[in-house]
Amino acid sequence: MFCKNCGKEISDVADFCTACGVAKGKGENFCSNCGASITPGAAVCLNCGCAVSKPESEKSKIIAGVLAILVGSLGIHSFYLGYTKKGIIQLVLSLALSWTFVAPLGVGIWAIVDAVNIFMGKMFDADGKPLKD
Repeated sequence: MFCKNCGKEISDVADFCTACGVAKGKGENFCSNCGASITPGAAVCLNCGCAVSKPESEKSKIIAGVLAILVGSLGIHSFYLGYTKKGIIQLVLSLALSWTFVAPLGVGIWAIVDAVNIFMGKMFDADGKPLKD
């Protein structure tokens, strides 16, 4: 295994890199499989073909899921995750058509589906990063 921050080889049982002091698994500059330099934003290592994991989001999966369940029909969870356009659509649909029963119910179902996807790890923040637990 190699440090993703400096590219030096580290022990599989080590918690930190002895060369740079960064926690194992942290960093985006080098492949953890072969130690080769990684192009920023790459999905795979060009040297060994190993998938490069994306850094974790600062957004919480629990907060996003609870927001989707409690106030999801207003799109608050979408704003929290950085999906401004989607949040505005949900908010406008709920408020503009609140006098009907169908629109808020539909947006509410949409929010529950989002909550399920959030808790299952299938929904990411607007930058494409997985949500932290």
